[in-house]
Amino acid sequence: MNWEESKNGYETFLRLEKSLSQNSVSAYLNDINKLISFISKNYENVIPETLKLSQLRKFLEFMTENGVSPRTQARTISGIKSFYKFLLIEEVVQNDPTTLLESPKIGRKLPDVLTDEEINQLIDSIDLLKPEGLRNRAILETLYSCGLRVSELVSLRMSNLHFEQEFVKISGKGEKERLVPISKRAIEDIKRYLVGYRKKLKIDKSGENILFLNRRGKKLSRVMIFTIIKTLGAKINLKKSISPHTFRHSFASALVKGGADLRAVQEMLGHESILTTEIYTHLDKEFLKETVSKYHPRS
Repeated sequence: MNWEESKNGYETFLRLEKSLSQNSVSAYLNDINKLISFISKNYENVIPETLKLSQLRKFLEFMTENGVSPRTQARTISGIKSFYKFLLIEEVVQNDPTTLLESPKIGRKLPDVLTDEEINQLIDSIDLLKPEGLRNRAILETLYSCGLRVSELVSLRMSNLHFEQEFVKISGKGEKERLVPISKRAIEDIKRYLVGYRKKLKIDKSGENILFLNRRGKKLSRVMIFTIIKTLGAKINLKKSISPHTFRHSFASALVKGGADLRAVQEMLGHESILTTEIYTHLDKEFLKETVSKYHPRS
């Protein structure tokens, strides 16, 4: 089986059996495309069944020489290993050449977080006299209140808002659904947006059940959310590099710092593994010091 046929089968596997989102599928296929491009340029007649460990190591050297970061290399290798696991399951290959392929060592990168004061500064800097001001304020409050991924925010449906119970239903990675509490402040801002902005739009059929819409009455793009946040950061002269995910990190960090149960935070974030959630226990050194000081008998 050639590379293209193997890749097509892998894509079907990711979509149907793994139920991954379009963004995740694209990321995995991008890793495979990098390998295919390198192999086709440097080796003749190599197909998935005949790929050797030595050729994979040359691919790693190539990435290093071209300035690809260790973190990106590790993610690419992870994608290639996943591809070969699929080929083994499908009996396309008899041996997995990635078994002995080692990823570059990378340290744990702690995410940037915003303080509650910085969050307030960003939200207060929104010009509510502009038509989209109410919408942007509701967006930031919802991000911080619920710890959503940007893809979850832009896909949030009107029918999944349960304000009386103070919950929203989120469709996360792999179409897995979860219930997340939403703050009274975020609820009030969403209600103001619904009356003051959304109600006045000519809503496209595709956006009828979508909460946050652009001025054409259609679903907002992920890029637009990034732009809104970056613009507000520049407006208040914030020195940190921020994105929608920064609000998610800040949400989780605030909960862990406040003493929330890690399992509860895991559930609200929609993490499959609690190991992913545990990163937030490393974010606030002062909080850790205070904890030791308060509870350790020798402090």
